[in-house]
Amino acid sequence: MIKVIDLFAGCGGFSCGFERAGYDIISAVEFDKNIAKSYEMNHPKTKMIADDIKNVDNNNIFKKNDATIIIGGPPCQGFSMAGARIRKGFIDDPRNYLFKHYFNVVKIVRPKIFIIENVKGILTMKNGQVFNEIKKIFEDSNNFEGKPYKIQYKVMKAKEFGIPQNRERTIIIGSMIDFDLDEEINKTKEYIKGIDKHFFDNVTVWQAISNLPKPTEDGNIKTKKAENNYQKFLSSNSGKTFNHVMTKHNSIAVKRMEKIGINENFTVLDEEIKTVHSGSYGRLDPDSIAPTITTRFDTPSGGRFIHPFENRTITPREAARIQSFPDDFEFVGTKSCICKQIGNAVPPKLSYFLGTMIRRILEND
Repeated sequence: MIKVIDLFAGCGGFSCGFERAGYDIISAVEFDKNIAKSYEMNHPKTKMIADDIKNVDNNNIFKKNDATIIIGGPPCQGFSMAGARIRKGFIDDPRNYLFKHYFNVVKIVRPKIFIIENVKGILTMKNGQVFNEIKKIFEDSNNFEGKPYKIQYKVMKAKEFGIPQNRERTIIIGSMIDFDLDEEINKTKEYIKGIDKHFFDNVTVWQAISNLPKPTEDGNIKTKKAENNYQKFLSSNSGKTFNHVMTKHNSIAVKRMEKIGINENFTVLDEEIKTVHSGSYGRLDPDSIAPTITTRFDTPSGGRFIHPFENRTITPREAARIQSFPDDFEFVGTKSCICKQIGNAVPPKLSYFLGTMIRRILEND
C-alpha cells in the first residue's frame, strides 16, 4: 500500500478519503489533543502525534522516504497576516511558522507528491504574493538538493463532486512527477464514473439527511434504509451512526425560527437582530445545497443552518452528512469541539477523488 503522512490532520477527513482510495496513513499530526482523540478512534492503525508541528519537523520523528505522499492544510492565519515585507522572508516570518513546518517535513521526507488544502482566498491574498511565495519556495532547487517540486493548483467546488455544499477550496499539489493537473482531473472523473456512475450526481440537502430519524439524547441512532445513492455511499454495514444530537435552543431562538421559511433569514423577523453574518437565522432549502459548513453550524446566528422542516439547527451528524463523512465515523469531544472538527474538515468524498487521482498518476509514472 502507498504510505501517507497527514499533517494538520484534524479529525481525519483528508485521511478518511485517502483510506477509502486504498492508502496506508502511517502517521498523522494534530496539535489539539481533544481533536486527536477523534482521529485515533476512527483511524486506529495510524500513529497519531498529538503535538505542535514545530516539535515534530525533525529527523527523530520523520525520515527520508517515510511516505510517498504528504497531505494537509496549514491554517491560513499566518498567510493572511503576511505583511508588505513578504518578499524579504516569507518562510522566516514567525507568523507563517505553520507553513514553514509543513515545508520542513516535506524537505525531510521528500515525498513524490504533497497536497495542501486551503481557503480559496489564498490565491489572492496580498494580490497573489502569498501564493507566489509558496510556489517559489517549493520550486527552488536550492531547497531540495537540485530536485524541486512542480506546483499546480485548482479551486475545487465540493458540489461538483456530488457533495451537497457550496464549499470551495484551493488544492495545491507539489510533485516530482510530470503531469497536467486539469488533464488528470478529467481522466479521473471518467475513471470513477466507470466504477460509480452516480458519484458526481447533484445532491440536495434533503437527499443527504432524509433517512436520519429524530435526534436522540446520546446521538446514537439506526438509520432508515438508504433512499438514494449518496446515502448508500456513506452508509455503514451496521446501519448505525452517531452524533445525531440536537442543540437545545432557548425559547427566544425557537420562536424566531418558527417565523423563518425556507431560504429566509433574520431579515423577515420583526425585530432588530445584531449579527455579523448575512445568513443569520437562515433556513436550509431541502431541494438545494447547503452553504459552506462552518464551525458554528449549531448556532442560528452562525449562518444558514436551520433544519429545512424543524425549528432547530442541524445536528453534528446532519452536518457530517453534508460534509460527506461516512456514517461509521464517530466524533468525540465537547459539542463545540465536534462542531470545530466537522466544520474544518476536508470533505472525505473530495479527498477520495484526490486519492484516486494521485494513485493513478503514481501507477502511470
